[in-house]
Amino acid sequence: MDTSLKAFLEGGPADLPRRIVGITPPGVELRLPFRGGYEHFKATSRHQDTPEGRLPVFRWSGRTATPGSV
Repeated sequence: MDTSLKAFLEGGPADLPRRIVGITPPGVELRLPFRGGYEHFKATSRHQDTPEGRLPVFRWSGRTATPGSV
């Protein structure tokens, strides 16, 4: 299985719908839309064994609001 375009998310809101997400293109930061804003995750040097294989870990780094959602 090709896991190079997936990541495991660590931290952030407990009710995120998924902890394994696609990353396109693979980079150092992810920005995921969630509840009228964006959750930000940064790449770490760690990996996590998951049901989908060994994936890079991205750690939650903060949240921003989308314009007009405040």
